[in-house]
Amino acid sequence: MNIKLSFFYFSYFSLVGMYVMFLPIALNGFGYNKIEIGIIYSAAPFMRFLLPFIFKHYIKLTDKIYIYALFLTFISSFIFIFSVHSFTAHLFANLLFGASMGITLPFVETISLQQLSKKMYGKIRMWGSVGFVVVALSLWKINPEPILTLYILMLTTFATLVTGYFVLEYNIEHSDEQKEDESHFSLKIYWAFWVSIFLMQVAFGGFYTFFSLYETDHGFGNYFPLLWTFAVLCEIVMLYFQGPLLQKNLLSILKVATFITVIRWLLLYFFPDSLEITFFSQAFHAISFALYHTAAITYVFSLYTQKRLAQQFFLGISFGLGGSVGSFIGGYVYGEYLFLFEAMVTLLAFIMLLVHDKRKKII
Repeated sequence: MNIKLSFFYFSYFSLVGMYVMFLPIALNGFGYNKIEIGIIYSAAPFMRFLLPFIFKHYIKLTDKIYIYALFLTFISSFIFIFSVHSFTAHLFANLLFGASMGITLPFVETISLQQLSKKMYGKIRMWGSVGFVVVALSLWKINPEPILTLYILMLTTFATLVTGYFVLEYNIEHSDEQKEDESHFSLKIYWAFWVSIFLMQVAFGGFYTFFSLYETDHGFGNYFPLLWTFAVLCEIVMLYFQGPLLQKNLLSILKVATFITVIRWLLLYFFPDSLEITFFSQAFHAISFALYHTAAITYVFSLYTQKRLAQQFFLGISFGLGGSVGSFIGGYVYGEYLFLFEAMVTLLAFIMLLVHDKRKKII
């Protein structure tokens, strides 16, 4: 089981690496401006946001739906190649891509959280980070042409399709989840927490979409794959050793990680032309992504009995709606004040966690 899950995470996040690191550069090469790139990159996350509401009321996330989503991921990446010269057509292809990706990961994450210990989850999820690094280092020197980027992206979706299929055999429905009426799932009781994770990913939406372009515009175009790689290497170390930390208060971990992320964005704002400080800021990815993400999905897993739906909402509201809004706004605020804006939004996310902590003690 561990090997097959590891291969899936490796393939899935190799795909994410291509999509995040190199596709914005490719779109820029195809003549897209910053606002158009921001809109394109808001499409896929927005679909991740809509999906949980659809599944809450109309569809159950079954094995068959999961397989359909894997195939749709591959098909949409194939459409990318033929749609890239049309903004409207490429936007539609990204909507399909986002819908399929928004189904696939929550399905597998639920399997992992149900069947792996907190310590083992990090060591398995770590292989996703390895896949991200392999993509960055493999393409660093190649600096692929825009059209080649699309073909490589399609190959990573095919690998995700194959590895995702073999994960399916480990899906075991828990009886307590089957008995729960998913229509009773509510966000209101913990509203401040959901606002916080939304705001956190608004900031990351701008980072994921524009960091490569931001570094290129500041003269570090030859270094952005290494900057990504360094961040993910720090992430890998955290994922491997984070087990003992996750035995602590998860909400406290989220607060610390969120506040550290404020500092991370401020470093990028105050020192945009310092390669050394940019590398240093990327080291914070171990906390602001790796530790934060694992603590957040584990915390959500503990709050709700509807485990799979809860994971869909987590990814939908954070990486979905938050990432979508962040990418869209990032296209408009791109420039000198991009990361000052991200720092302010993340500070609001931190304040919302304080509100959530206070309300949770009363509930």
